[in-house]
Amino acid sequence: MSQQRRRTKILATLGPATDAPGVLDALLLAGVDVVRLNFSHGDPSGQLARAAAVRAASERVGREVGILVDLPGPKIRIETFAEGKVALKAGARFDLLASDDAPPGDATQVGVSYLGLPGDVKPGDTLLLDDGVVQLQVDAVEGPRIVTTVLNDSVLSNRKGLNKLGGGLSLGALTERDRELIKIAAELEADFIAVSFCRNAEDMQEARRCAREAGSDAWVVAKVERAEAIENLSEIVDASDVVMVARGDLGVEIGDAELPGLQKKIIRTTLERHKIVITATQMLQSMVSSPIPTRAEVLDVANAVIDGTDAVMLSQETAAGDYPLKAVEAMARICLGAERQFEHDTDFEAAPRNLQRADQAIAMASMFLTEHIGVRAIVAMTESGGTARFLSRFRGKAPIFAFARHAAARRRMGMMRDVFPMDYDSRGQTPRQAARGSIAALVAAGLLEAGNRVIFTSGEHMETHGATNTLRLLQVGADGKAEGLGEL
Repeated sequence: MSQQRRRTKILATLGPATDAPGVLDALLLAGVDVVRLNFSHGDPSGQLARAAAVRAASERVGREVGILVDLPGPKIRIETFAEGKVALKAGARFDLLASDDAPPGDATQVGVSYLGLPGDVKPGDTLLLDDGVVQLQVDAVEGPRIVTTVLNDSVLSNRKGLNKLGGGLSLGALTERDRELIKIAAELEADFIAVSFCRNAEDMQEARRCAREAGSDAWVVAKVERAEAIENLSEIVDASDVVMVARGDLGVEIGDAELPGLQKKIIRTTLERHKIVITATQMLQSMVSSPIPTRAEVLDVANAVIDGTDAVMLSQETAAGDYPLKAVEAMARICLGAERQFEHDTDFEAAPRNLQRADQAIAMASMFLTEHIGVRAIVAMTESGGTARFLSRFRGKAPIFAFARHAAARRRMGMMRDVFPMDYDSRGQTPRQAARGSIAALVAAGLLEAGNRVIFTSGEHMETHGATNTLRLLQVGADGKAEGLGEL
């Protein structure tokens, strides 16, 4: 009871480093809540095998774990070099050739995958390759040939990504390849589908349509990594279930100096609009090859937690690093430390007015009570996870135990900060019976004890989506049963 429970959720990317026997089980036991399958790498059949391995490992260790499928999106890349890489010198001419029949590259030119690039750039633009390691200034556009000057000494190798400083590339978010991969995501019963390089609400709506047509009810995740996405942030958040601060490409397009402030803005905007937010990319990058994080990385993760992010994500650290387990353990440790510094004082004066939904009103009332009468926990009966999501947006002091009979709903709730999903089938029960049953389960698990005050939320009719309209104040009796609360 006294042990602090980590409230911030951890995503871990799977890859070659997690395929070894026993590693996946160890990661789940160490606290991974959701795994990420990066479809930018590897064959889809390999990702299907990893998804099956996750489900099996989840059964073995007794932890329900969500699966996030990350679509490649329209990542612009250069093509290949005849010798694999070239050394570029500042001041030298280097051409980009947007042509299907571009020859293998050399120190003077290389092909690009996006044939529309000449129409999106003009003289004076800066192009950034390999996450900004290589910088090129556009001098002229001659048909399919973009003439540039190299701005810094660098080495450039095959298939590196290309961005335009300030954004402005016109590719849509979903490629034909993405649409095919959404069908595979539906086949493996993914809980989340992440859309790379989204620009606006329509990109997210299209992804949701494709998912539903494929038979998937996965929540859609907007990866904010384009300058255009910042301009359309509010509409993107509204059209999505989850938002990811994808700091890699975003930092390249907008510049490193702007990134910290924008990260805070994205987190704040997402929470204000009652959606889930993930902070991602290079959070513990040094742990790809080191068993301990740097102090700067510790502060970076902690800052995101203190700002209120729902989840933090590990990428290369677990997918291809030397210390995947240590990276997860370090992330869990940092989150716990930061949560001890988190201020739980909700500003109810700034809370939204004119609420349109009963479950939102119940959530706000619950959080008001947690701050005024010393509640040990909130117990929420939910079908889809909607009630738990609204409760978690207020970032209260009390943990939220969300009881649901649907495994998919429980796995999705695994992405929500402060929420601890519990398996419970309330069919045929009255709200009173469900309250007693759920609280008894928490007592049996050692999560509640006699004398604890509890808020219980439910609908008048169980098994109905979006029907939460009731709040009860209860107390755990000496016999472990829920009883009414008289004097406060």
